[in-house]
Amino acid sequence: MKADAAPRLGRWQQTWRLAAAAAVGVPAWLSVGVLLRWQEAEPGSWFRVGDPLVALGCLTALLWRRRYPLAVALTVAIASPASALATGAALLALASLSARRRPVEIAVVSSAFVTASQFAVGLYPVARPPGSLWFQLAFPALTAGIAVATGLAVGARRVEVRSLRERAESAEREQAARADRARALERNRIAREMHDVLAHRISLVAMQAGVLDHRSDLSAEENRVLVRGIADGSHQALEELRGVLGVLRADPGRPEPPQPSLDRVPDLVADARASGLDVTLTTTVSGTPSDVAGRTCYRIVQEGLTNAAKHAPGTRVHVRVEGCAGGGLGVSVRNSPATARNPRPPASGFGLLGLTERVGLAGGELDHRPTPDNGYVLTARLPWPNPTPERNT
Repeated sequence: MKADAAPRLGRWQQTWRLAAAAAVGVPAWLSVGVLLRWQEAEPGSWFRVGDPLVALGCLTALLWRRRYPLAVALTVAIASPASALATGAALLALASLSARRRPVEIAVVSSAFVTASQFAVGLYPVARPPGSLWFQLAFPALTAGIAVATGLAVGARRVEVRSLRERAESAEREQAARADRARALERNRIAREMHDVLAHRISLVAMQAGVLDHRSDLSAEENRVLVRGIADGSHQALEELRGVLGVLRADPGRPEPPQPSLDRVPDLVADARASGLDVTLTTTVSGTPSDVAGRTCYRIVQEGLTNAAKHAPGTRVHVRVEGCAGGGLGVSVRNSPATARNPRPPASGFGLLGLTERVGLAGGELDHRPTPDNGYVLTARLPWPNPTPERNT
């Protein structure tokens, strides 16, 4: 919609505007009749017939003022001075055109109205005092000015209301977009947390179940160990799932439980080793990195072990963590080629993708690629700046 376009009117709005225009013209028409009687002049047939017919024509033309605003306003402005009863129609036409806020159109129609008023004064036999020419010019000009000012005010109000409406609609769209983004982020958060917590446990359980399915030479004690590992892993997976759901359902103002960090990496490796994965760990870390770096390092090792258990059964995995303040924190999870064949596990699609996002948010870099010996390596470098010394005050 254009800025100067008038809103569409309903039938009731159109009716009461035309009725108001007709009602405004009635006092002007009666005033002319009273003035003629007071001056003992004969009103004549124009006052009784011509004046009302011109007013009716002007009011009828106003029905099309929204579709043809300039043509209707110019026609009414030229014809209305010949009819006292059409005064309201002239005011409505000028105000309606002025609401469009186009100076050239307003000037043309106002000039036509004032000029036509000078030629219409002879239609009524009213005696005029000498020197009344200024009044013949000033009164139509004042009438046109009032109508134009009213129309400009209405137009300004329409623009303001339209601007407020568009601003409110824009705010609603932005609010809806923010809500959609929040829902998407929450879904991604839930998926990432579920993947981080459950994928590792379920992968180890699947690996142990695969060993039971493909190894027929195991002793009874080895079978019991694997079955016990499957039961324990399933129980831990359920417990961790319950913990994740508790965090997601918790009150937003309630603090979340502490997340695993760098000091939990040995426990993570021990769990994987107990589940049958051949894992070695080398740690050469001097100092304690930030919580973000430590937590990200833990998730990197967890994802590497999970992928090794899922996609390379029977492999040997070497985990290396090294770093110091000022030199960064390096993480590497390297596995040899798979030595067993298991059915291809389903891929969630959130593992390395979510890990890349997590490392990027921590300010680090992540890389993963196959090795020349058909193995796989996952490496990351995380920032670990020197601690800022406190200044003495």
